Amino acid sequence: MTEMIGERTAAWVADRLGRDEHITEVTTLRGGWTSEMRRLTVTGPDGERTLVLRSFVKPFFVQHAEGLLGREAAILRLLAPGGVPAARLVAVDAAGAHGEHPSLLMTLLPGGVRLEPAGARARADLAARQLLEIHRTGVTDATRPRDYQPWTAPERVAVPPDTTRPALWSRAVALIDRHPPRYRPCFLHRDYHPGNLLYEGAADGTDRADGAGDAGDGGLRISGVVDWVETSWGPADLDVAHCATAHALLYGPEHGLAFADRYTAAGGTLADDPADHLYWRLLDALAFAPDAEKVAVPWRELGRTDLTPQVLGDRLEEYVAGLLDRYGDAGA
Repeated sequence: MTEMIGERTAAWVADRLGRDEHITEVTTLRGGWTSEMRRLTVTGPDGERTLVLRSFVKPFFVQHAEGLLGREAAILRLLAPGGVPAARLVAVDAAGAHGEHPSLLMTLLPGGVRLEPAGARARADLAARQLLEIHRTGVTDATRPRDYQPWTAPERVAVPPDTTRPALWSRAVALIDRHPPRYRPCFLHRDYHPGNLLYEGAADGTDRADGAGDAGDGGLRISGVVDWVETSWGPADLDVAHCATAHALLYGPEHGLAFADRYTAAGGTLADDPADHLYWRLLDALAFAPDAEKVAVPWRELGRTDLTPQVLGDRLEEYVAGLLDRYGDAGA
């Protein structure tokens, strides 16, 4: 059993458990891309409890683990007394000094990831409301996360080689070839998307054709927000942009285009200038070019086998075109 997490890591975990507690079961969790996730069942005098172990094993993430896991640990401490449903930190070995790999140990959140198309609009309404609460997280000079880092730049965008609309891509790249717009900074999750949200309960199954949805009518709720390693300080537009891109890839361009409206309907504030908002939306979407295969791997592991490279490529291109049309640049 301990071979699944390594003997040294198992010993490190055991040292963080209560008196007479011990690991009785280790289960691999699906859907991770940056790290290996394990569910640990811990048994002791007071019964069972469940923890989650995140370990970085890929060389790139091992190299950056001290910063990534250190940041996540700090954020989990910050969120512990608040209303955001985040895990509680148990222990962190950010440098991998005590185990086989850099690791973070935390409590298990209830619920599960839901990526099926049915009910997507209802879940998106809840996601928008939850994102607004995250953006309202208060910080001090000591707890404020690092400034955001862009995930692409004009010179790094890879235009899909088989596109029949090269002018569209050229125009999109040109629109991010500028200084970033001024913005009102706030607390960002920075990797907020359906794969990092846990849901409990059942919606009533209604997804209205107008996109309004009936979120929560059947008891559906967000029970957890996970993966805080990229938490940053920056524009709300950027978190909205990332979640919107993910919705476009998972469910179709119209879902991505609607997410900002859901966020503002919940009470959120985005850039006043459509050109500025378009900048943030494209900055995120273009980071997925020429395809979204990287994010699709864990999504397919969670059952979305329909997300082929062709489907993702087509959806990304249509989403970019929709952004240009909606925010005043249909000339591409």
